[in-house]
Amino acid sequence: MIDLIQTRRALHQIPELALNETETHDYLLQVIAQLPQTWLTVRTIEVLPTAILVRITGSQPTQTLGYRADMDALPVDETTELPFSSTHAGISHACGHDLHMTVALGILAHFATHQPKDNLIFFFQPAEESHSGGKIAYDADVFTGDWHIDELYGLHDRPNLPAGTIATRIGTLFAGTSEITIDFTGRTGHAAFPQAANDMVVAASAFVTQLQSIVARNIAPTASAVITIGKFEAGTIRNVIAGAAHLEGTLRGFTQEDIAYLKQRIQELASGIAKSYNCDVHVTLEQGGYYPVVNDAAITQDFITYMQAAPIDFERTEPVMTGEDFGYLLHHIPGTMFWLGVGDTTELHTSAFNPDEHALHPAVNAMIGYLTHRMQKGSRS
Repeated sequence: MIDLIQTRRALHQIPELALNETETHDYLLQVIAQLPQTWLTVRTIEVLPTAILVRITGSQPTQTLGYRADMDALPVDETTELPFSSTHAGISHACGHDLHMTVALGILAHFATHQPKDNLIFFFQPAEESHSGGKIAYDADVFTGDWHIDELYGLHDRPNLPAGTIATRIGTLFAGTSEITIDFTGRTGHAAFPQAANDMVVAASAFVTQLQSIVARNIAPTASAVITIGKFEAGTIRNVIAGAAHLEGTLRGFTQEDIAYLKQRIQELASGIAKSYNCDVHVTLEQGGYYPVVNDAAITQDFITYMQAAPIDFERTEPVMTGEDFGYLLHHIPGTMFWLGVGDTTELHTSAFNPDEHALHPAVNAMIGYLTHRMQKGSRS
């Protein structure tokens, strides 16, 4: 077994942004190289140079189980003042991917010394926070042939759950997401002569206000979705009417169908605003986006049943509007994502995020036990 605390702290000090996880990649390879290699095959991916795949050959394989851990960090300046704080200015593991990788390494280390019955594949994935690393890998046919995965598992840390607690649910766990950008073009002019201009602050403000009615009056009350405009830019000085406005936001929903419908209604609303305010409105909607994380019903029920009987704290949880590119993989490969409680009073993606490392051993032990159980159970139920 590797030293989980030391490993997590080493990874914590070298955070890197999506598609640039070179130092993290090299460190992971060093740790993996120190494990017994008898049953291990290590593979890199040309389209994702910082990704790592590790295959453990089972003793009597009838299936292949997969485990994914994301690698990238965020452009957030760490303020924890920990002795093992980030050494990369302006970048930190404010989403806890250092814990995710460490748990995966702990599980991998166990099965590298205790040959599993079935094959296991560990996917250390770059670019979760942006650029959809999971989608890139899947669309490049990485998981074919000897690297085909029958079931896939992964975790995300959660600060408002006690350290070491595992939580999940059948069905949607995380929302699907898509980014939106809207540009308004009218005519600038003097503030004293509004009749000679075409004010895009007014047009864009009307758009933002009406945008909220899309969810309220188009999505069923028993369902859930959200549209947020987080950036609104217009004008340069107080006494000049703005002839342009630029908005950026995000939309989220628990089904791909709802997300597609939200996109349609945004386009229709933009067309209406363009006519009403006699301006040009250009909408850019992200193609694809992050799929909802939808846990397979049968696999997740087995996971829940096992965890409820295991020596670990387990909770059923409600879905949340955060996004995760694991959703694309689960769209193609049945499996389960679960929360790992890390007992922190701060939130994910904040500069002071400081998860409790006591969560590491319970998570590793629980997943070693569950994957062993899943192998003994045989093919997918």
